[in-house]
Amino acid sequence: MSRTCLKGGVVYDPRNGIDGELRDVWMQDGRCIAAPTDPADRAEVIIDVTGMVVMPGGVDMHCHIAGPKVNTARKMLPDQRRKTQPMLRTRLTRSGTLGTVPSTFATGYLYAGLGYTTAFDAAVPPIAARHAHDELQDTPVLDRGFYVMMGNNHLIMERLHAGQKELLDGAVSWLLKSTGGYAVKLVNPGGVEMWKSGGDGYCGLDDEVALYRTTPRQIIRELAMSADRLQLPHPVHVHCNQLGIPGNWTTTLETMKSFEGARAHLTHIQFHSYGGRLSDQSTFCSQTPALAEYVNANPGLTVDVGQVMFGETTSMTGDGPLGHYLHRVTGRRWFSGDVELEGGCGIVPITYRDRSFVHALQWAIGLEWYLLVEDPWQIAMSTDHPNGGSFLAYPEIIALLMDSARRREYLQRLPAALRNACCLPDLTREYSLSEIAIITRAAPARMLGLRDKGHLGPGADADVCVYSRQDDLEAMFRFPRFVFRRGQLIIDDGEIRAVPFGSTFMTVPEQNPDAVPVIRNWFERNSTLQFANFPVDDHDVGDAVVTNHPARL
Repeated sequence: MSRTCLKGGVVYDPRNGIDGELRDVWMQDGRCIAAPTDPADRAEVIIDVTGMVVMPGGVDMHCHIAGPKVNTARKMLPDQRRKTQPMLRTRLTRSGTLGTVPSTFATGYLYAGLGYTTAFDAAVPPIAARHAHDELQDTPVLDRGFYVMMGNNHLIMERLHAGQKELLDGAVSWLLKSTGGYAVKLVNPGGVEMWKSGGDGYCGLDDEVALYRTTPRQIIRELAMSADRLQLPHPVHVHCNQLGIPGNWTTTLETMKSFEGARAHLTHIQFHSYGGRLSDQSTFCSQTPALAEYVNANPGLTVDVGQVMFGETTSMTGDGPLGHYLHRVTGRRWFSGDVELEGGCGIVPITYRDRSFVHALQWAIGLEWYLLVEDPWQIAMSTDHPNGGSFLAYPEIIALLMDSARRREYLQRLPAALRNACCLPDLTREYSLSEIAIITRAAPARMLGLRDKGHLGPGADADVCVYSRQDDLEAMFRFPRFVFRRGQLIIDDGEIRAVPFGSTFMTVPEQNPDAVPVIRNWFERNSTLQFANFPVDDHDVGDAVVTNHPARL
């Protein structure tokens, strides 16, 4: 492939210590390369980006874009799809539908239009891995992967109950290999199984999952340690217990303490940062400062936010009891799925209203997290798409983080009671462009262990986003001037110029041969699916990038 030079840009590449420097970016064969030392050595393609902002391609480490719950949400919301203009077929692109849960092709085009080139689906039950791979292969432009739900998995809990750490590690590594997944995901660990067994699902960390005589705390701790023993590139990815419940911040803090030194990532942390009592809405308040203080003191912990944005969206989660709770609160249609031996699912359409004190406080708590975590390398941008809002809201969030006056103006439109329930009105911090590059690119890539993403150093994937400087920060980040994926021009001034298909990241840890007969026997005793039919095949995964290098512990 010919060499391409982006000439004269203002480069923000935090991983390589570049903070707004005037530099050229060189690309060849899908990779970033070092600039030639000979001034006479010229690129075959030179693109003048003088004065423009140059960053790596965006990395969304937590979203919901593939798999059975996403597809079910599309089917149960035809009214949303009718209200939005469909995406029409062109010479290069396929048609698609929008709404809060866009179709697969539309999802890829929309992410690319924002400058994002990598995205990870956050929650796929093992039995649905084949479905998720099928949809990801229909999602253009993005390099992608998914996390495998294990926090209510009977195979895992049986190993925990038996105290068999080697066989637990064997089960985790086998599930990752068999599903083509990337990381271990815990969703309301133990709580979904309790709810499926007749409990309320809002358990504490030390309540017992009766069938297996284990507790959420044990599930969290042991799987976090298992991920470290297996040296997975991404640590255990935790959706804490009691999501959305007033007073849940104490459970979140105890969850942070339960890792006992193991690495961990806590996801959509905004939804887990609430003070107050469920019986009295007037007590609802933010507890972000206490939780952020703990994160600041523990560099082994990372978070993404799950920012709430006002408007119509869809709640979809592997947390079945949460779906039921939202249905009772909102009175809107509800889907619940029981994934045999593995977990659950809940889907409810939801509208976040700026006139609602509760919704306004959720919005404020998300922004507090960005502003109170001192090290931007410990926090990643997310809306938990579509739960808190669409990924299309990222430019608006960036503008709010970079402009404290904009936040103050926004706060004036929200319920007055908000000012006494959170600390956002007192926060004056403003993000720099370098910090934005960290939380949207460099930090999520580092958290995921993706060595070739989130930076522009030699050998990195040539995923590059170029923005024209504007006073309107939201418009600047909403409409990139150029987007490259692996050196190929994808977006040129809002126009799609090419539609490549990405690769799937998967993790294949070393397998324990002693674990396989145990797993086979477990399938024969418990599952409706034959052991031999469970693993995905190479053709299911498509173009795969196996990330089996050890994590830097």
